[in-house]
Amino acid sequence: MSNDSTSCVTGLGERVAAVAALRRFDGSPAEFWPSLASALGRLCGAARAVLVVGNADQPQALRRLAEWTDGTAPDPVVRAFTRALPAAVVRALQEGESVEDIAGGVIPGAGDRVIAVRLAIDGGAQQCAVALLVRGADDARVRELKLCMAMATDVPAQFQAHHAQRAAGGDSSRLASVLDVLGQVAGEGVFQSAALALVNGIAGQLACERVALGWIEGPHVRLQVLSRSGRFDPKMAVVQSLECAMEEAFDQDDELVWPPVPGHGLVTRAHGVYAREQGVAHVLSVPLRFDGRPVGVLTCERQEGAFSDPVLQQLRLLCDQIGPRLRELHRDSGWLGARWLRSVREGFGRLLGPDHTWAKLGAVAGGVAAVGLLLPICPYRVEGTFVLRSSEVSHLSAPFDGFIRSVHAQPGDALAAGAVLVQLDTDQLALEEAAAIADQTRYLREAEKARAARQLAEMRIAQSQADQAASRLGLVRHRLEQARLKAPFEGVVVEGDLRQRISAPVRQ
Repeated sequence: MSNDSTSCVTGLGERVAAVAALRRFDGSPAEFWPSLASALGRLCGAARAVLVVGNADQPQALRRLAEWTDGTAPDPVVRAFTRALPAAVVRALQEGESVEDIAGGVIPGAGDRVIAVRLAIDGGAQQCAVALLVRGADDARVRELKLCMAMATDVPAQFQAHHAQRAAGGDSSRLASVLDVLGQVAGEGVFQSAALALVNGIAGQLACERVALGWIEGPHVRLQVLSRSGRFDPKMAVVQSLECAMEEAFDQDDELVWPPVPGHGLVTRAHGVYAREQGVAHVLSVPLRFDGRPVGVLTCERQEGAFSDPVLQQLRLLCDQIGPRLRELHRDSGWLGARWLRSVREGFGRLLGPDHTWAKLGAVAGGVAAVGLLLPICPYRVEGTFVLRSSEVSHLSAPFDGFIRSVHAQPGDALAAGAVLVQLDTDQLALEEAAAIADQTRYLREAEKARAARQLAEMRIAQSQADQAASRLGLVRHRLEQARLKAPFEGVVVEGDLRQRISAPVRQ
């Protein structure tokens, strides 16, 4: 066997091995599909490979998952491949495979071709196909490529099964770590010891530099414990900044991550201030809840690696399980007076809260009825002299010389603010408005005519006359707006009966 044949066989074996290795690909789906397109394209010696997902019954909804090219195909061939791609993919999804000749081949039967093969995936109604641009392929070469692709059609389904298995293994590992921390906390009978076991266990499980637990005390969150730390001064700036970040998560009753996730829509300003002050790269705060209400906040910090969604789910599960236990221990902690005050506050909270609304309403109604039945009701009357004076008086006068058209109020009428009192006649003003508009239009046309004739002086004179007409028009319109006298505020008409003076003249 020659060296060229040996190298060709070796190269083919490496390409086959690369495709087979994708069955147990450990990356994400976003990394898998481009790798599959590249591996299939190289395996078949194609100039271009495209992975398409969709349904054969809806060709317009087909979409590309990934694309690979070796850059050797000229633009006319690429355009012909793009035009032939949808039909080839639809036929492959329906029949399993398809071969389409495209423009660019020189010898009939041995030109450029599109070879599309359906791939097996676990996508429900969705189907997947790969389309290859093969240059200079005769019928024998096409048959060889079909055989090669037949060995690779199960690669996506195998990857999906492997990925699901890895995800299930990760879920089991996270559940085991949650149970481990729960066991450590459950063994403690004092709130402070249980809280310290919680933060130290989370710090060890998630490789965090610091984990803090804050508890709701009145309207604020107060820091209780820090991982791998003893006592701390509540007045320290770092403690107050950390409590502000915890209150931010408590107020929104949601998990907060710094740096913030794009599109999350939550406020993380206090987390950003704390992270910049302390030089922390990643911060995560998760509320602890009891009966659907937050009772504490757990904040984790670490420098290496952002908090991923699986980590967030793990912490959320842990906090949901540990919240009731910590709340019970916190209720029984402290001296007798503190425990009594907490019990009283919780009792009044239940009494004034939204629960059992109808029972509370019935109790209040019964109490009011009892008071009404038991207390004596004696009618009484108070007599005395008084003087009624208005706190504000406004005198309205005519805004311009004119005639009264209609009167809408008389002494003693109670009016709302803005109610019409008197309407003046506006017929003359309407004529003046029409004349002003006509003058303005005429002068503007004269200005345009002078501008066209390059007569600068006449143009300026006409423009000034147009401005004068506009000023006159503005005055007329202002008077039209003032023609209706309105009440400046809510009140009562005390004097001025104008009903007998309709059509009579008035002066400004």
